[in-house]
Amino acid sequence: MINRREFCKKAVIIVGGIALPLSALEVFNPKRLLAEKDGNGKVRWVFLVDVHKCVGCGFCVKACKIENEVTYDANVTRTWVERYVVTKDGRVNIDSPKGGRDGFTTQKIDQASAGLKEINPGEIAKAFFVPKLCNHCENPPCVQVCPVGATYQTQEGVVLVDRSWCIGCGYCVMGCPYGVRYFHPELHVAEKCTLCYHRLCKGMVSACVDACPFGARLVGNIRDPNDPVTRIIATEQVNVLKEEFGTKPQVFYLGSSMEVK
Repeated sequence: MINRREFCKKAVIIVGGIALPLSALEVFNPKRLLAEKDGNGKVRWVFLVDVHKCVGCGFCVKACKIENEVTYDANVTRTWVERYVVTKDGRVNIDSPKGGRDGFTTQKIDQASAGLKEINPGEIAKAFFVPKLCNHCENPPCVQVCPVGATYQTQEGVVLVDRSWCIGCGYCVMGCPYGVRYFHPELHVAEKCTLCYHRLCKGMVSACVDACPFGARLVGNIRDPNDPVTRIIATEQVNVLKEEFGTKPQVFYLGSSMEVK
């Protein structure tokens, strides 16, 4: 059995992309649902992103920052939106200025310190937006590498961080293959999306879901066969990110494509 120190070393290697290649989205087989969701609890929260419906408005990012007290002007987010612009020669251009908080107000691609990149509209094959957030994995590596138990998983499958226990070691940041963790600029503890667990416990939906005017984001209970999210996952072609890592991500994508990583 691998110990935490060995796992941390492997996690760094994984994040560096040395041991395993970073691949595109894998098609999720809905027939695995019954086998993987046979826990004793009646609730297992999962998230669904409909790429077809996302317009990159940034309302979800704003709502998340306000709801979860994420420093508004800091360049950190619990959830963010990426813009993909694929040209006819196969080049993939990706940007997410301020996490997409203010939407995408220019056609130029934000390359951070490299400046803005202008792409001839006639060269564009396709363009789309992809929201991202913590995948609340069934087998979360961040929980395994945390040496003090500050990162843990609830019985409903949501991965949380106890700020009072976090020592800021950064193992969870390195261990996450999805790059969803960051350090709070003021509290100096690890932060991530919690699916707004405090809202789910009250029968409400996540703040980003509530804020999306186009229904591009949904949260649901995968153990309820009548849940709209469960029905979509079971009947439509959905994808998950980096399935080859074995983390069993619980954020499902509808309408995504192979350019998304």
